[in-house]
Amino acid sequence: MATVSQFNHFPCRTLSSKPNRSGNSSNLSILRLSSTRNTHNPTRKHQLLTREPVRARPVFELRAVDEDELGTEEGGSAVAVAEEPPQEVTEIDRLKKALIDSFYGTDRGLRASSETRAEIVELITQLEAKNPTPAPTEALPLLNGKWILAYTSFPGLFPLLSRGDLLLVKVEEISQTIDTENFTVQNSVQFAGPLASNSITTNAKFEVRSPKRVQIKFDEGVIGTPQLTDSIVLPENVEVLGQNIDLSPLKGLLTTVQDTASSVAKTLSSQPPLKISLTNSNAESWLLTTYLDEELRISRGDGGSVFVLVKEGSSLLTS
Repeated sequence: MATVSQFNHFPCRTLSSKPNRSGNSSNLSILRLSSTRNTHNPTRKHQLLTREPVRARPVFELRAVDEDELGTEEGGSAVAVAEEPPQEVTEIDRLKKALIDSFYGTDRGLRASSETRAEIVELITQLEAKNPTPAPTEALPLLNGKWILAYTSFPGLFPLLSRGDLLLVKVEEISQTIDTENFTVQNSVQFAGPLASNSITTNAKFEVRSPKRVQIKFDEGVIGTPQLTDSIVLPENVEVLGQNIDLSPLKGLLTTVQDTASSVAKTLSSQPPLKISLTNSNAESWLLTTYLDEELRISRGDGGSVFVLVKEGSSLLTS
């Protein structure tokens, strides 16, 4: 911004401080430009007339923020807060969302139609081609943690998933927990029924065999202690082998059944979990990880079966 002294270097008209001898007091005397004393600095003039290159500035979005968002401040006035522009959705993000959306109504793959399976295979193939972690076994921190099974084509799990149609038992969660410090894997299935919940787990060790492949050897299976449900809610009807069965006549027995189940659960809860040693040849398998990032993992097992797992706590589980 120009200073007062800089403005003084420009020629201007001045008012005469003496009366005009011609008698016309309304006239103003005008100094000739040539008579104005030249006191300007050439160097400073050059600085004023020279423009520096225009530099690009970062773009921010501004919004008004009231006291509720910033807390109590003196004056109570709104404050403008700079916000970073929203991150652009990448192709990988789009593919991941489309893949998770395609799982809707498939019950982890059990009820997927042939058309849906073909769509899922295509999305998995596209993600595998864009794998940001080409050597998953060399990125152990990404593998570490609990992973929730979202979809599988492994037929060995389908009988387990279909048990939800029988005896009012529902598979709540299937997960795999990887401990990369101790090189252990724990597979867990959690069941929930009208009276109690339970879990079955298998513990295993794994060895890295290649940048993508690990060898898994199972040591033992563990049947957890049943946990009594706090309150029993009996559905109006249940479908068993395609037939709807009315359960309303059983509601009168609910209180008696709950008291009996509570007594049994207290007895069972005092018992340790049942452990079963796994030593046969079927207790070994391998797993090939074909896609891995901070929240999604795609693996392929024996026979080409595919497993899609989501990291616990990821927003993909609620999308």
